[in-house]
Amino acid sequence: MNLNLIKLQIVELLHKHKKITTVAAVLGLKQPTVTYHLKNLEQQLGEKLFEPRMDKMILTESGRAFLHYAVKINALATEAERVVKEFSHAGRSTLNVGASYVPATYILPKILCRFGELHPEITVSLSVKTSPVIKEMLVNQELDLGILSTESFYLPSLHCQSLCEDELVLVFAPTHEFAGRSGLTPPQISAANFILHSSQSSTSRITSKWFEDCGCEPHASLLLDSLEAIKQSLMGGRYVSFVSRLAVAEEVASGKLMMASIPEYHYQRRIYYSYNRDRHLSPPIGYLIELMQAACR
Repeated sequence: MNLNLIKLQIVELLHKHKKITTVAAVLGLKQPTVTYHLKNLEQQLGEKLFEPRMDKMILTESGRAFLHYAVKINALATEAERVVKEFSHAGRSTLNVGASYVPATYILPKILCRFGELHPEITVSLSVKTSPVIKEMLVNQELDLGILSTESFYLPSLHCQSLCEDELVLVFAPTHEFAGRSGLTPPQISAANFILHSSQSSTSRITSKWFEDCGCEPHASLLLDSLEAIKQSLMGGRYVSFVSRLAVAEEVASGKLMMASIPEYHYQRRIYYSYNRDRHLSPPIGYLIELMQAACR
C-alpha cells in the first residue's frame, strides 16, 4: 500500500476544516489533486473515510478509526523532521512545553527564567491548558514535555513522574466568618457561598468527589475558570473555595487570605512531569527536568 504522508495529512486536515478547497489551500495543492489522493487512499483501504453532508466532508466510522493513527504518524513525522533540523542550526532548538494552570503560574516562571539563563540558545514555547488537554497533546506528540497538576494517572504511551504534592485547602478571607472558627464540618462548608472551578479542571473533579462523599451539595454562588479571579473574589470576604495550597501561598503569607485543612479530605493530587515514550528525549528536555526536580526538592 502506498500510504504516503500527504494522504495522511489530507485526512487530518479534512477532518479539521471539513472542506477540500480549504485543505488544498493549506497544503498548496490544487483541489483535484487533493480529491485524487483521498479517493486513491479509500480505494487502497477498501473503505469510505469521508461522506459528504450538505457542503461538508464528515468522517465515517472507518474514517474515525483511521484518523487516530493518521494524527499520530503526522506528529511523529513532524517531530522527526524537527529533531534532525536541530543538528544543522548551530545548537539552536525549540522546546514545546505544556502545563496546567497551577504549575504554569506558580512553579514554572522562576524555573523557565533560570533555564533561559543557562541555555539561551533554546527557545521554550509554553502552552497553558487543563490537565486533560495536556495529556491529549502529549499522546498526540504535540508536546515535548507536560507538567500537570492532577490525580495519579496511567496512560501506556506516556512516562509520568511525580515532582511534588499539590494539596487542596479551604480558602477564605480574614473577614469571612470561617476565620474565627476551628474544626469546620462538611455541612458548614456546603452552606457557605462557594466558588466552583471550571468543570474540566482537576480541582473541580476533586471538589465534586468531596461533596459527593460527604453527602452534601455545594451552595455554589460562582463558577469561575480563572485562579486569579477566584482569589480576587475570595478577598472580598463573601465566598470560600477549595484552592491549591501552592496557588495561595503568597496571599496567605501576606495576610490577604487564610486557609484551613479540608475535613474528611482523602484525595491525593500532585504535580507531575510527563512525556511521550516514543518521543526523542533530547538534552534540552533533560535540562528542564533536572531544573524542575531541583526546585521541587
